[in-house]
Amino acid sequence: MDDKEFMEFKHDSVLLAEVLEQLVIKPNGIYVDGTLGGGGHAFEVCRRLEKGHLYGIDQDEAAIRAAGERLASFGEQVTIRRENYCNLRTALEAEGVGGVDGILLDLGVSSYQFDNSERGFSYRFDAPLDMRMDRRQGLTARDIVNNYSEDDLRRIIRDYGEDRFAGNIARYIVRKREEKPIETTFELNEVIRAAIPAKMRRDGHPSKRTFQAIRIECNRELDVLKNSLDDFIDMLNPGGRLCVITFHSLEDRIVKTAFRKNESPCTCPPEFPVCVCGKVSRGTVVTKKPILPGEKELAENSRSRSAKLRTFERGPITKFD
Repeated sequence: MDDKEFMEFKHDSVLLAEVLEQLVIKPNGIYVDGTLGGGGHAFEVCRRLEKGHLYGIDQDEAAIRAAGERLASFGEQVTIRRENYCNLRTALEAEGVGGVDGILLDLGVSSYQFDNSERGFSYRFDAPLDMRMDRRQGLTARDIVNNYSEDDLRRIIRDYGEDRFAGNIARYIVRKREEKPIETTFELNEVIRAAIPAKMRRDGHPSKRTFQAIRIECNRELDVLKNSLDDFIDMLNPGGRLCVITFHSLEDRIVKTAFRKNESPCTCPPEFPVCVCGKVSRGTVVTKKPILPGEKELAENSRSRSAKLRTFERGPITKFD
């Protein structure tokens, strides 16, 4: 990894001070960074450990290399594994770990991934349509754009991109690919631009929402998040905390809903005088409202502007868990 790549990852730590405060780090605790990136958050967690341990998980090979360099000075206090965070429980069990004191998820695409033109995440660079966070997987953005049906394209652009022109964009994509496959980001840009009325292109780049939608679909981001949160709470020791940084409303809604459900799982009708469903609270939502970046961070890092941090604290473990 060259110096430029390393520095991109090194400074890509959103809401750093707020995360450290929310994790309430114990010097002898066990912590997990489930989206390790370049190890920025993890480095500061490790600095606060004495006999504790940090497990870093990431599916991106470049992130693993960057974090390995960044965290090398902590030696055996750090274990790094290349995995999707949905496999966290299995990865920890393989290390002989049953419970942890804190878990962090930073769901943003890293600056390195966006700024590396070869990865195809950004509409700003002309590159092959890729968008895979884990380049070992088969499905790419090119496959989605050229092989998904018009109905499926409309659905993901509408649901994951929240773009009101989803139907028109899907229709234009299908029409264009009948002439030839859409191979690059700039080719897709042109199709999207043609599908959106000129007077509606003033509110940011016209491709932003569609690229987000295709990236989410390619990496199954929302499904992975939705299917992992309950499991992560289950892995926490009593008093342990799960901190999640989201970057768009779809992710934030999933986290907010999961946290509330784990805090108040009772499904009894409100008129019942006592709970009979037997579902017990698994802890407390620490952040009743999400924590947002301060003015200083917003001024220094424009990519932090949509970040939201939510925290859940595990309560006592009962026989019902």
